[in-house]
Amino acid sequence: MKATLAQVRSYERSVQLLMVNQFTINLGFYMLMPYLATHLAGSLGLAGWTVGLILGVRNFSQQGMFLIGGTLADRLGYKPMIIAGMVLRVIGFATLGLAGSVPALIAASAATGLAGALFNPATRAYLAADAGERRIEAFALFNVFYQAGILLGPLVGMVLTGVDFRLTCLVAAAIFAVLGIVQIRALPARRGNDTPDREAGPREGVFAQWRGILANRPFLLFSCAMVGSYVMTFQVYLALPLEVRRLVGEGSSGTAAVALLFAVSGLSTVLFQTRVTAWCKARMEPGPALTRGLLVMAAAFLPLAAAAALPVPDGGIGRWLLAAVPPALSALLLALGTMIAYPFEMDTIVRLSGDRLVATHYGLYNTVCGVGIALGNLLTGAALDAARAAGISALPWLGLAVLGVGCAAALHALHLSGRLTSAPRGAPAETTAA
Repeated sequence: MKATLAQVRSYERSVQLLMVNQFTINLGFYMLMPYLATHLAGSLGLAGWTVGLILGVRNFSQQGMFLIGGTLADRLGYKPMIIAGMVLRVIGFATLGLAGSVPALIAASAATGLAGALFNPATRAYLAADAGERRIEAFALFNVFYQAGILLGPLVGMVLTGVDFRLTCLVAAAIFAVLGIVQIRALPARRGNDTPDREAGPREGVFAQWRGILANRPFLLFSCAMVGSYVMTFQVYLALPLEVRRLVGEGSSGTAAVALLFAVSGLSTVLFQTRVTAWCKARMEPGPALTRGLLVMAAAFLPLAAAAALPVPDGGIGRWLLAAVPPALSALLLALGTMIAYPFEMDTIVRLSGDRLVATHYGLYNTVCGVGIALGNLLTGAALDAARAAGISALPWLGLAVLGVGCAAALHALHLSGRLTSAPRGAPAETTAA
């Protein structure tokens, strides 16, 4: 950990601040969101479909607006979008805790999602710009802070929610308010597309910029190939907990086994991300690193497929171990695959953008992956139910492994064809199309 902090201090102040920001953003978000559904259904007594609607609006407003948020960041500057996102989170979280009417809750949920769409592309583009040639290492550190916030947030939220969920919301809102003030005072202004050799001229229209990005075939192919990685990693929140609950139920044993999943995933990243990145960068190019990362993710589902062939003990420690150990091993391998791929993934997006309209590229990339996650989760959930009913419970795990191998093969093909190489600096997106 000392080495990690020393590495953070080697970057300029803006990069350090962006990393701390991401930790704090995830701390505030995850101390509230895991307990929101229980509050809506329990304390407020809302129907299940209403709870689903409120939560769905947040996800839709974030995924659907990433492209807009990225475009605004490239046109107006990164700092204004980061601050705007903080302000929306303050309003949204405070309203979620204080409001009781469904329309107000829906509006608050939408504001919370839109906030993420504003500051996520801007933050990543800002980090890529100020980290310069060291952006692979910077994104590795960024992932450490990201996961640390996810680890700590639910623990803080559990304590506060034990007192009152409204207290959780207000504390989360206060965290974002303080963070917003810090951004205003300490974060330097930063704009994209500010290369010194760019000729001054009339600004290209938004739709022309979008058409240029959509004509960037290497970027689009890369985005589609990486969707599988997000579908696989999201199973830490969907399929793996469902498998645990299926075997040991909803009691304290199930809660402990699910907590083990998140602890293994988050702690391994915090402890080993920078070492994994340094090892990979010293030995392989981005394309092979991405391919191997996805192959490790694919292998993560093999322990679950193997465990499905074992007889399920009637109870006791044997049943708990069967419920906890294979999913925990899968979570560890998913985390390792992400550690390998993520820094190179973020760097590849910048290179494929030609260092132009970087936030917009991040926005579109997030939208593509968000749609893929939604479809992947729908299919995974349906496959789990169908496979169990048919008595072939290993099939969904094998299907996820095949998905990972297929995406890894697609990335390998892109690497061999040269489509993962950087575009000419400052070149329009159209010139990168193959």
